[in-house]
Amino acid sequence: MKISFGDLDLAKKGTLVVTVAEDRAFLASAAQVDSQAGGALSRAASASRFTGKFGQTLEILAPAGLDAGRVILLGLGKLADLTEAKAESLGATVYAAVATQPETHLSVALDPLTGDLTAATFAARLAHGLHLRTYRFDKYLTKQKAEDKPTLEKVAVLLADHAAAKKAYGDLAALAEAVFYARDLVTEPGNILNPETYADRLKDLSKQGLEVEVLTVKDMKKLGMGSLLGVGQGSNSESRVVILRWNGGKDGAAPVAFVGKGVTFDSGGLSLKPAKSMEDMKWDMGGSAAVVGTLLALAGRKAKVNAVGVVGLVENMPSATAQRPGDVVTSMSGQTIEVLNTDAEGRLVLADVLWYTQDRFKPVAMINLATLTGAIIIALGHEHAGLFSNNDALSDAILAAGKDTGETLWRMPLGEAYDALLKSPIADMKNIGDGSAGSAVAAVFLQRFVNDVPWAHLDIAGVAWSGKDKGVVPKGATGWGVRLLDQLVKSKYEA
Repeated sequence: MKISFGDLDLAKKGTLVVTVAEDRAFLASAAQVDSQAGGALSRAASASRFTGKFGQTLEILAPAGLDAGRVILLGLGKLADLTEAKAESLGATVYAAVATQPETHLSVALDPLTGDLTAATFAARLAHGLHLRTYRFDKYLTKQKAEDKPTLEKVAVLLADHAAAKKAYGDLAALAEAVFYARDLVTEPGNILNPETYADRLKDLSKQGLEVEVLTVKDMKKLGMGSLLGVGQGSNSESRVVILRWNGGKDGAAPVAFVGKGVTFDSGGLSLKPAKSMEDMKWDMGGSAAVVGTLLALAGRKAKVNAVGVVGLVENMPSATAQRPGDVVTSMSGQTIEVLNTDAEGRLVLADVLWYTQDRFKPVAMINLATLTGAIIIALGHEHAGLFSNNDALSDAILAAGKDTGETLWRMPLGEAYDALLKSPIADMKNIGDGSAGSAVAAVFLQRFVNDVPWAHLDIAGVAWSGKDKGVVPKGATGWGVRLLDQLVKSKYEA
């Protein structure tokens, strides 16, 4: 599907979208189209519950006097309240309104706005939200009915300052493609995407300007990554660590680091999950996908920053060689861990990857993402990710980026009381607590491997996958974290 920006030409065929503010206040284009249609639009609005409230839509089929076969009224609400995030949401709303229709061409007419948001920025963000909502993963569908296939081919966003809108959209288009790459990774089934094939796929990212380095089992053994290797020892697929680097900042400047949990399938190991809980565990590598997508986004817009992404890729399987409950492993840091539950494996992977990252790259900040605990879903549902951090300034910056992008978080506590729950009688720590405060206990476990680096742990178990269409995210893999971290870099770390 092609998205373009052009002059405000209302003589368009296909579907035409025009905007209405609250209290049925037709903006200029909507008023002009209504006049051409003999008042059909205003009569339809008056005969319905459409008031121009934010996100409302009203479809008018084949109105007389127009070339368009369908006109959609789009509610903007209060113009002064519009934000970039709201513009993206409206773009998603527009696409949802036409996605199931047999339409090939869509035009969206936008008028000058009141308030701080310019029409050009609004147009670019609306197009971005529309683009994000178009995502589909249908590579394995061999029998689709014609009516189930999208038909939309071209979207034209029409406004006076279309040149500025097109310029603003450039980086957003690259960002959307990075989000799609992350969603693709998360959606791939475990028999296709295992640690080895995942690492091989990431090697191709060198074509996008990223430096790619792969650590094998042999490499990790030399480094002493016993914590990570223990998780994957029951699988036929060998574990991998992949390092992605984007060097867009000053030579020698310390990078910002992103670390991702990449459990390509999580059976729970010998602490086997129930069948129902295992169905979705192909997306237990959502944190790693977000890291990969973020590095792609930075490369795509040639961000002026040095950044490194490190992902630990393992498959957690039960077998004769699998890690046993009660085993003791030695992490790269030298700290020993009593593994009481093999289904608390993500923290074991991250322990070594976090230590490796802070030790090798000396980052200005380190942020890890992981679908780490079901407990965070109990606490926050599917609305927010959990944020744990040892640094207030970093936390504030992440929360602000979340608000800007709609990928929101809620800060959760760390503390010695939670850390005390990790005390083991035979090792430096155990990998689970007493069953209470599961997300916080997992976070303080990770904190033992970050030293004094400004660090944040994002528990994304509740937001990596959506069970329904929601805003800019269609049902399925969300790619959560890519837009958040791209915005964080832009606002805090970019030169």
